[in-house]
Amino acid sequence: MDRGRLEAFSDGVFAIIITIMVLELRVPEGSDLEALRPLLPVFLTYVLSFIYVGIYWTNHHHLLKASRRINGGIMWANLLLLFCLSLFPFVTGWMGENHLAPLPTAVYGAVLLAAALAYYLLQQLILAAEGGRDSALARALGRDWKGRLSPFAYLAAMALAYVASWVSAVLYVTMALVWLVPDRRLAALPEA
Repeated sequence: MDRGRLEAFSDGVFAIIITIMVLELRVPEGSDLEALRPLLPVFLTYVLSFIYVGIYWTNHHHLLKASRRINGGIMWANLLLLFCLSLFPFVTGWMGENHLAPLPTAVYGAVLLAAALAYYLLQQLILAAEGGRDSALARALGRDWKGRLSPFAYLAAMALAYVASWVSAVLYVTMALVWLVPDRRLAALPEA
């Protein structure tokens, strides 16, 4: 498969995910600021999820830009990542509508964990196709401390959702902030 075709398909799915999330936002019943208050949790959850989808879109772009070969394994791993990301609109609405209730907050973390693991799988398959540990991509990724830290943070947030869900929300926001700045080494790789 052509890399451009995989990128175009993925970009379309990313756009649809964001569109579905924004369509879940409801218009307030009134016309004053007080009418916005009940919608604030949903809106803040939307902002967080939008940032996460944007982070995945940006890193996905840089990862694919650095790849020369696309094979069946990469295509399936990419589909797995897109599937995990397609769950964002559901968990975003569920957590926001239920004001950080324990189960929706934990499930939000499970979707974040699944997306992180799917991205890691995609990254590993692209690395293997590009020559493994000796490739320019492997050198650019380095030790990938953010990629190694994220699953543990999401697991901790899932467990903490049943103790203090606001701590889970802080962990989700913190990890988004950690990922907000993409790795400059990956972004600086020439297009393959």
